[in-house]
Amino acid sequence: MTEMTDTPRILDDIDNAEILALRPRLQDPDPGVRRIALIDLADLEEPEGLLWLVSRLRNDTATEVRAEAARLLEAWEDTEVVQALCEALTDPEQSVREAAAQSLSVLKSEEAGQVILPWTVHAQASVRVAAFRALRELRLVDAAEAALHALQDSEASVRREAVSVLGWLKSIDALDALARLASEDSDTEVRRAATGALGLASDDRVLPALRRALRDHAWQVREEAATTLGKVGQQAAGPALVAALSDDYWQVRLRATRSLGRLRYVPGLEALIETLSHSISNLRKEAALALGELGDKGALAALQAAENDGDPEVRKAVRIALVQLQ
Repeated sequence: MTEMTDTPRILDDIDNAEILALRPRLQDPDPGVRRIALIDLADLEEPEGLLWLVSRLRNDTATEVRAEAARLLEAWEDTEVVQALCEALTDPEQSVREAAAQSLSVLKSEEAGQVILPWTVHAQASVRVAAFRALRELRLVDAAEAALHALQDSEASVRREAVSVLGWLKSIDALDALARLASEDSDTEVRRAATGALGLASDDRVLPALRRALRDHAWQVREEAATTLGKVGQQAAGPALVAALSDDYWQVRLRATRSLGRLRYVPGLEALIETLSHSISNLRKEAALALGELGDKGALAALQAAENDGDPEVRKAVRIALVQLQ
């Protein structure tokens, strides 16, 4: 990078008096002075100032100045700004790359998404990750094809972000691929993310995959499966969730308890009543809430017995459940 080679041309093209008043500090040899001057420039919120911010991101020799420019550009959706931020994802310094990735992640326009999209196939995995993360909340329909392709990426971090994009898009076309990933991917976090993304639709294809995920060797995947089974809203998920109440990890049992209540799965009544006396208070609380959601008066006696539970949160959940059963 060369020091300030485009400075005279850019400032000569600007006739804004407030920006020109910052010129001495923007050109100061001290990078600390230049960085603070960039902040003052951004505070003016003048479109002409973008020329300078983009220039500093691309050309300044000081890492701290480039990183500051990347942070300050997050509020701008201009094509040139988005392109510069994408280019900064390959900066030699991590702080600049991270600042650029963060600024890209808060963009909201479809136009910005179109600029970011080509970077999903960049040679560097970190760039592909940042690009998909930036696209996630934009819900850009054109991103679906790229995300589907990236489910086969060699890097697990890229596959995780691609799954997130497909989940936000609620891409029904991706269900089969997500189901395979939930069961077969070598990375725990990819399987967990794919399992969660299967909740995007109540579809016959997702139940077998979620049942398999509920038997995954990683408890984090089983926990996600227990949660997602409650979201798909199918009573056929009930037996698998009842079985999950015996999982070795309380986190899985808690999510299964919550999902049984969400499904109002009455055949799970006895198992939930048994959970109401578990040694872990969070499980007792969730069991009480689930029994209230079931709406079956067969839980009345057990709930009344739990009214004097030693945990105030459990007692509160019991009171709520009893009101629901009245």
